[in-house]
Amino acid sequence: MFEGLYFSKFSFHLEARDTIILPPYKGSTFRGGFGHAFKRIVCSARRRSCDECLLRKRCIYIYVFDTPPPEGSEVLRKYTNVPHPFVIEPPLDPERMYAPGEPLVFSLVLVGRATEYLPYFIYTFEELGDIGIGKGRGRYRLTKVVQNGCGGETAVYSASEKALSADRRTLTPADLPTDHGENTTLTLRFLTPARIISRGSLVVDLEFHHLVRSLLRRVSSLTYFHCSSRLELDFRGMIESAAAVTTVERRLRWYDWERYSARQATRMKMGGVVGGVRFRGKLHDFMPLVRIGEFLHVGKGTSFGLGRYMVENGG
Repeated sequence: MFEGLYFSKFSFHLEARDTIILPPYKGSTFRGGFGHAFKRIVCSARRRSCDECLLRKRCIYIYVFDTPPPEGSEVLRKYTNVPHPFVIEPPLDPERMYAPGEPLVFSLVLVGRATEYLPYFIYTFEELGDIGIGKGRGRYRLTKVVQNGCGGETAVYSASEKALSADRRTLTPADLPTDHGENTTLTLRFLTPARIISRGSLVVDLEFHHLVRSLLRRVSSLTYFHCSSRLELDFRGMIESAAAVTTVERRLRWYDWERYSARQATRMKMGGVVGGVRFRGKLHDFMPLVRIGEFLHVGKGTSFGLGRYMVENGG
């Protein structure tokens, strides 16, 4: 059903070297710090604007952060950029201050061809540890990287040995949990703010068809642009079926936060809904898509870790 899509998920284990002070939502700190360090590491023309650079079409930074649609693309023709092929999942714990020696763990999801660039991500986050993050730029050390799969965890990088394992594998939708039965109810819990857009506005009173529309857009575009494959789905039929699913309980609240955009030199509102929602209806056929969304997130701002949810029950 979702042939061609593949991705990997990794946990990055850090240890504070200094006192690290982070904001309540840590996604902006990790995503922003990574972006600056990544460009500094991979950019060959440091003083040039990316728009004027002759290496733009072959640049890893451009591919990861400003992926342009391929010439002649039939999908998202009106968009100047396509979805980022990575998701940074920040720590969800409420702690804001980490003393020297204390651990931090965040996750990284890479989609399609971006899975080949894991060494660049590891090297960048090691460099970011020397630069420092958060208020006062507290430093950390990267101790190890672990690959997360449905069958468990596998260590792929050891900082002490400076060794990256070649024994890494990607996940496909076929590897994800299989939901048996009729699946007449589904409960989701949004762990980070979900910014789902419908008719040009952010959705507050989430309905199932809002979720399905957003997931279909995201999964199909990631598959097309980063996995070089095209999903053969009945999009119209799936959306019509999703509209028949009812919302029986909604325990969602708005979570507001903002980040500073150096590129736009302004502070940007990035709020979204968090909490639980329960749906009822014919859900079985949608479960593969919902399970994919647990890894790839949903809505806007996914590279900051937004739109992360988990299935609390699916049967």
